[in-house]
Amino acid sequence: MAKEKGYTAAQLALAWVLAQGDDIVPIPGTKRIKYLDENIDAVGIELSDDELKRLDDILPPGAAAGDRYHARGMETVNR
Repeated sequence: MAKEKGYTAAQLALAWVLAQGDDIVPIPGTKRIKYLDENIDAVGIELSDDELKRLDDILPPGAAAGDRYHARGMETVNR
């Protein structure tokens, strides 16, 4: 979908996150100015309702929910 729209995959991902509501804020990271500029440009990408639905169909909301680390790793979080 990113290629069809002329965006990078990262830009599409950021645009999708930004479309999730005013209480959701993406925190992208980068080591290069080129990618920082691409991230900034993602703010101007507006996805239609059809495009958002298409993305949600690919990865439904909540599909990535769960612990970030395996059980042993979670024992070290917030100690």
